[in-house]
Amino acid sequence: MNEYKKKIAFVVNPISGTQSKEQILKWMDEKLDKEKYIPEVLYTERAGHAVEIAAQKAREGAYAVIAIGGDGTINEIARSLVHTDTALGIIPCGSGNGLARHLQIPMEAKKAIDIINNGKIDIIDYGTINDVLFFCTCGVGFDAFVSLQFSKAGRRGPLTYLEKTLFESLKYRPETYELEIDGSTSRYKAFLIACGNASQYGNNAYITPQATLNDGLLDVTILEPFTVLDVPSLAFQLFNKTIDQNSRIKTFRCQSLRIHRSKPGVAHFDGDPIMMGEDIDVRIKQKGLKVLVSTSVEKSTSNVLQRAQDYINGLKQINEAIVEDITHKNKMILDKGKEQIKKLVN
Repeated sequence: MNEYKKKIAFVVNPISGTQSKEQILKWMDEKLDKEKYIPEVLYTERAGHAVEIAAQKAREGAYAVIAIGGDGTINEIARSLVHTDTALGIIPCGSGNGLARHLQIPMEAKKAIDIINNGKIDIIDYGTINDVLFFCTCGVGFDAFVSLQFSKAGRRGPLTYLEKTLFESLKYRPETYELEIDGSTSRYKAFLIACGNASQYGNNAYITPQATLNDGLLDVTILEPFTVLDVPSLAFQLFNKTIDQNSRIKTFRCQSLRIHRSKPGVAHFDGDPIMMGEDIDVRIKQKGLKVLVSTSVEKSTSNVLQRAQDYINGLKQINEAIVEDITHKNKMILDKGKEQIKKLVN
């Protein structure tokens, strides 16, 4: 009978990632356990709309709100569910899917629906950056700068992100930061400072590889200035989950971190850019969000050879981005040359 069924809401971001949301909803209709759940499907219409939807569903006492989208959609929904009895569920279809990957939620929608059917709930930590909630990572420096450029791009997906990362890194300059770490002060010249509640940005790029979601601590990674000779090892270790072993990297754990910089600028939270002032406070909040998780979290079985192959595939994507960019620029030069010739002939 209906009174024994749990109400869940599926919140769809129609513009996130590249997957067909209608196909996902079709699978959901076919595979969802209707003996357990009463589903409702809602679409976001603007930035911030998922915040409103999730808050309303929490007030109505929904068992779970399921994000069908990327890390931005997940963040919007999760921030309305903290310290409520309503759980977050994830069917990942964004560009990076950092939180879903950390939780080992399958990237295949059909398998992600199985996790919802099983209904196992865990309670995880979350963080704040100047009172803005994040659940995966936040930070300042180059990664924040790239997130700003990525947000302006007309295209989405990992190839666009790799392209932005590659070309912006050629002109980005490190900054000097003053850090207050649980009461003690240090200064660093850094390319980026990343704070992780979870272990990765997304796409299996592990910037804080030892981070866990329920230890009550931030994992902080500082990337100091480096040369072009350091890039191959840094890139390999980022995807090999060993970047904390690089000599250019400093890591530590803390409950709170204040970052002081010389001028206002961009920061990021869960991959989204945000403008902030000279002082940035990052804190961890323990046991604040219920999440639907797998009943059997598997340990990573991918060996070094597999991770190396992932790295090579990443380089291949970067190479394709370079070729695409060079081809586009050459076409522009040729077109301009043709115009000049026409003017001379006329």
